[in-house]
Amino acid sequence: MNNMVSEKETLIGGREDLAPKPELGTILVVEDDPRMQKVLRRLFAEENYSIEVAGDGQTGLDLFKARRPVAVVLDLILPQISGRELCQTMKSIAGDTPVIVLSAITEVVDKVLLLELGADDYVTKPFSPRELMARVQAAIRRRRKPSQPVVYRFSDCELDFQKMTAVRGGTPVVLTSHEFKLLKFFTENAERVLSRELLLNEVWGYNSYPTTRTVDNQILKLRQKLEHDPANPQHLLTIYGAGYKFVP
Repeated sequence: MNNMVSEKETLIGGREDLAPKPELGTILVVEDDPRMQKVLRRLFAEENYSIEVAGDGQTGLDLFKARRPVAVVLDLILPQISGRELCQTMKSIAGDTPVIVLSAITEVVDKVLLLELGADDYVTKPFSPRELMARVQAAIRRRRKPSQPVVYRFSDCELDFQKMTAVRGGTPVVLTSHEFKLLKFFTENAERVLSRELLLNEVWGYNSYPTTRTVDNQILKLRQKLEHDPANPQHLLTIYGAGYKFVP
């Protein structure tokens, strides 16, 4: 049975939005449960995305080819084409389109398999709508970021993110892989105030569950390694009440 639904929501909260925001693109939901379809349709419509919904794998693939969505939310257990096979096929067609798996299957082996097939994230049912939305939007942001130079320079520091080497004033500096990951996110968002919560989500990931103090400790270590005067930093700045900002 073809269970294709195409909808562009213009009614939010039961009334017409008199000043609609620009549409953010199409999210394709491939899910065979009508109740879950309704929940996801409303969730993404409220954030001003257009939504395409498919109730089976073949319809999902057809919509993916026709609409080229900005992201896909994919169930694993589907009629006609399985979620695993569909994920792999979608990634072979458009590898830069984020695919977020939403499934009741919790086994670690399934999560690892899906990530190996190209899935960008894996959310387990039951789920928090706020968390799912944050993950989808984070995946979309990563897709849209312009490519960054492999070697990044500021002050007398030089960071090679590919070789994972750092030099300050001509002297090598030892950084951990996670310090490189945090620095890369800062350099990609230079001059932007980043909250601790955003840093936790983007750099540590939802599955780590660290505290905001973890962010503070990591930045303290980076200041000690890269700032001339760690007590009065010039590059890794604290924005009180808001978070941190990197200034090259």
